[in-house]
Amino acid sequence: MGTRKMAVIASKGALDMAYPPLILASTAAAMGWDVRVFFTFYGLQLLRKDLSGIALSPLGNPALPMPLPLPVVVSALPGMQAMASALMKARLRKKGVASLEELRTACREAGVSFIACQMSADLFEFQAGDFIDGIEHGGAATFLEFAGEADVCLFI
Repeated sequence: MGTRKMAVIASKGALDMAYPPLILASTAAAMGWDVRVFFTFYGLQLLRKDLSGIALSPLGNPALPMPLPLPVVVSALPGMQAMASALMKARLRKKGVASLEELRTACREAGVSFIACQMSADLFEFQAGDFIDGIEHGGAATFLEFAGEADVCLFI
């Protein structure tokens, strides 16, 4: 049997949704799989050089098991998104979870291919210089060629 393949679509750029594609991709690559991640729409944020602005969604997630469940009205107050994001990042560090930068680097070092959706980049007026080096730019057809042969396809 040949090398297993995993295709991932990363479509979200909020902090809580940034971790799953990077954790799954780095884990599969560490297991010897051929992994490609297609970053589209808001997922393009994860390819930007600076990830410090990645935050929790302003409306939060009602399933968030944190000591600070924020009602929608409270989350609209100035500074609440930043506070909730800082609390989540602190919890991640305390629990020994790698940062987004560390996970992204682990993916790259393990040979995970990152594909930036060219249509989304054009839509949001990103320039190639906005993104980290070493990524591919392509459309849906570029990704689907690989995904059509993948053993595992995930949409996150």
